[in-house]
Amino acid sequence: MTIDKTILILGADGYLGWPTAMHFAKLGYKVIAVDNFAKRQWELEGGIEPLFPVSTLHKRVSLFKEITGYKITLEIGDLCNHRFVFKLFENYKPDVVIHYAEQPSAPYSMKDRSSAYYTQHNNVLGNLNVLFAMRHMHNDCHLIKLGSMGEYGTPNIDIEEGYLEIEHKGRKDLLPFPMQPNSFYHLSKVHDSNNIRFATKLWGLRTTDLNQGVVYGVSTPETELHPQLATSFHYDEVFGTALNRFCTQAVVGHPLTLYGLGKQTKAMLNIVDTLQCVQLAVENPAEVGFMRVFNQFTESFTLTELAQTIKDEAEKMGYEPTIAYVDNPRTEDEDHYYNPVSTGLPELGLKPTLLAGDVLSNMLRKIDEHKDRVDTSVIRMNVKWKND
Repeated sequence: MTIDKTILILGADGYLGWPTAMHFAKLGYKVIAVDNFAKRQWELEGGIEPLFPVSTLHKRVSLFKEITGYKITLEIGDLCNHRFVFKLFENYKPDVVIHYAEQPSAPYSMKDRSSAYYTQHNNVLGNLNVLFAMRHMHNDCHLIKLGSMGEYGTPNIDIEEGYLEIEHKGRKDLLPFPMQPNSFYHLSKVHDSNNIRFATKLWGLRTTDLNQGVVYGVSTPETELHPQLATSFHYDEVFGTALNRFCTQAVVGHPLTLYGLGKQTKAMLNIVDTLQCVQLAVENPAEVGFMRVFNQFTESFTLTELAQTIKDEAEKMGYEPTIAYVDNPRTEDEDHYYNPVSTGLPELGLKPTLLAGDVLSNMLRKIDEHKDRVDTSVIRMNVKWKND
């Protein structure tokens, strides 16, 4: 089946970008995969590499076509180069833009001044170029931008989906939800959201902001087609998410490292649900002139609950994991109220993949196949939010 729509996948070499590109190509869309491979450079600088060997994007695109017959067109360039971005939009006139192409790590953004500066520059200005390209092209293109639940912080009230109805001195208004980010990375996402909201209203754009929780998982239906179609999976302190890191630690016999009290609560979802959420957003476009916001997650866990769940499943499989509470390198509330709302995507038909035993056992087995590649020295890399 062929769908007469063109999708730009920005950041197509990444953990989410590559599975998304394959997913929409198999659905029949014309997929343009865009990347500048900056994350590979960040990995080299930090002495970090994904757990699974990851082929070049060129090889993966070629192999995917060989296996499935579906074509993905590759474009290489930097979103901070406005000429590249404008040419990209002029050449392909996309119906949908799925924007993952940002520096994705809070720890990376907190390493030092240059990392914070780079994160803000790369993320905010690249996104701004995309918005101006949409204005320049002036068609019905729908921007689906990956935000973060971390933009909200941990307020002592329920977290609504992007907006909050306020009554003040007898008057009411629907206002953007107050944001309290906890890193320069999450702050860059807040700037993105503000710029998108402003441009959407000003120029009559069609936009969706997906405030995504922590993503976990090692595979999607498409990555399982061949080992060389794997996506990047990180367990290190800089790019590895908590659940992925805990699972890797359990397999190699490294203590599951919980920061501080371990009571921090995180919203989470499986990588296959990311694909499902993005597809729902594509198939149900936002209205023109108002930035739609979805809180994209399926479950919430404290870090202690998460570690204990992984420990229990790992023990069933013969591993002997332990849990260690370590000094928290971050400046954050360690014991807090956390009740985010997520209604928009379920109303569109989201069917969650919950963190059940089989999901975890499959992850642990996959990690075990590559455990000889684990470098335990990158699990804690001494990235601290404040000076000692």
